[in-house]
Amino acid sequence: MIIKKSAEEIEAIAASGRILARCHRLLRGKARAGVSTGELDQAAERFIRSQGAAPVFKGYRGFPGSICASPNSMVVHGIPGPYRLSRGDILSIDIGVVLDGWVADAAVTLPIGPVSAVARSLLATTRAALFDAIEQCRAGNRLGDVSASVQRRVEADGSSVIRSLVGHGVGRDMHEDPQIPNFGRPGTGPELEEGMVLAIEPMVNAGHHEVRMGADSWAVYSRDGSLAAHFEHTVAITSNGPRILTPWHDEEDVVRPAPPEGPQSAPATSAAGA
Repeated sequence: MIIKKSAEEIEAIAASGRILARCHRLLRGKARAGVSTGELDQAAERFIRSQGAAPVFKGYRGFPGSICASPNSMVVHGIPGPYRLSRGDILSIDIGVVLDGWVADAAVTLPIGPVSAVARSLLATTRAALFDAIEQCRAGNRLGDVSASVQRRVEADGSSVIRSLVGHGVGRDMHEDPQIPNFGRPGTGPELEEGMVLAIEPMVNAGHHEVRMGADSWAVYSRDGSLAAHFEHTVAITSNGPRILTPWHDEEDVVRPAPPEGPQSAPATSAAGA
């Protein structure tokens, strides 16, 4: 069952989302070569708790981190730890915040220094697919319109939507109905209504769409070892259209594809343990 939220409840989720967005900006400034994903996790937890909130991922089904930190071919659910970032890496950072019982959820994928043209294109495509999908989050549209918009953008740019991972509703619980695939047919699925709050999250491989589970039973990798990217916002459907409740993109340096004639760094490699 899709649980619709009142205007007051949406404001409560937005309060969580503002803390989350500030945490993303903090980590964007810290994510550089030589820094470990564990250090980013510690910084995130300190900040979130300093705001009177809590990291919703920590302890969820036994997950040990406050954030998910997933480098290179790791798509999602990376456990933060000793892995140290290198120039040319890309890093997905997924954060969940709960404040006064209301959850917000959002992710970005960051370049660590200069990255390959493939990486830059993947990040730009996945980010653009997120905002294409958000534009479809309007009352009267169908869930399939959201899903199809992601697939259309990603496949037009030569990448692959990961089909076994989905977005979701969000509110009192981190994972609510509906599940939101990143592929589908326009005009299908449940009708979107005011008060729905959705975590829209394109997850994209530069290569084939298939994935595999890591040895820790958390991390998910591209099966072919290709780079992967993940961008996410929590979005409310309102009478005025989509409202982004996790505004990490404000004042963001937008990642754009490198010009073909520009210098390229060596291709990024898979994370340790892949």
